[in-house]
Amino acid sequence: MADLLNNPWDVAEEDFPWNGSTSEKLQFLLHYAVLAPSGHNTQPWLFRIAGDTIELYVDRSRALEKIDPQGRELIMSCGTALYHLRVAIRHYGYEPVVQTFPDLDDPDLIAFVRLGRPRAATLEDHRRFMAIKRRRTHRMPFDPVPVPDAELQALQRVAQEEGATLHVIQDPDRKKRLAALIAEGDRIQGANKEFRRELARWIHPNLVRVRDGIPGYARGLGDLRSLTDPILVRTFDWGQEQAEQDRLLSENSPALLVLSTTADNAVEWLAAGQALDGLLLMAADYGLFVSFLNQPIEIPELRARLMDLIGGRDFPQIVMRMGYGEAPRETPRRPIGDMLSINRYL
Repeated sequence: MADLLNNPWDVAEEDFPWNGSTSEKLQFLLHYAVLAPSGHNTQPWLFRIAGDTIELYVDRSRALEKIDPQGRELIMSCGTALYHLRVAIRHYGYEPVVQTFPDLDDPDLIAFVRLGRPRAATLEDHRRFMAIKRRRTHRMPFDPVPVPDAELQALQRVAQEEGATLHVIQDPDRKKRLAALIAEGDRIQGANKEFRRELARWIHPNLVRVRDGIPGYARGLGDLRSLTDPILVRTFDWGQEQAEQDRLLSENSPALLVLSTTADNAVEWLAAGQALDGLLLMAADYGLFVSFLNQPIEIPELRARLMDLIGGRDFPQIVMRMGYGEAPRETPRRPIGDMLSINRYL
């Protein structure tokens, strides 16, 4: 088999094993799949290569039980990895063949992925592939520069191609209403001890060498502050302070976005994850950054109010803010070997 990189961010485009076996090609492509975003950077996916097929499984040991009891964000995260994989396959000149939820008796089996017929990659294929390494979650304030309407409309088309709807919220009144929901969500979550414990588990000091979760630098924290941050998050009710910060971030962002689907089940969550990843890669290609403000979706009573805000028909699946800014550092990724095994329960 091809070499497994200890750090998937080190994968190099030119190292694709053109003369290797199908299994070697698939293993190489997984280095790009795992660069996808996930809730709290939990990376909740497992892979098995069986002959000419990648089997993608959800890793429920990495579930966020307090914030995501239904597994909605868990499945969406697998959707982003699946879309990254599809983009990489197209870039290297193959048509991806994807079968989602192939075994109704195994809900953890998300997809079979194979290399289909050779096809010439388009310029758009290449641009999305090159955006994989440029995509970052940007948690700091954005520059006060409007996002062009043409680019927002292109992002809406990408979401629609994957079966989702992207609602763009720029009107000041609607932005304030959504910002108020986000702030209310912060106050509720910050007061919840179990939520704080779960969040603290995935926040790490800068100098701790772990391959998942959110390092302090991703939240704008220096080395010293990042040492105490997990303790503060776990111990104290920070909801009111965070509510004010997120309210200002939201109201001052060039655009707020809500991604929705027509139903609310695992099939739609997977579609939403792929739609999300498609728009994130296109945004990165445009030089745009995104961060997530999912508090109104993670609290049922707020989600109902958000549903009304976007029209009362679709189910909101993710809330984002978008704008321009300085590119942040990438967050860590686990080695492929930790996610690739014959027995997915090992």
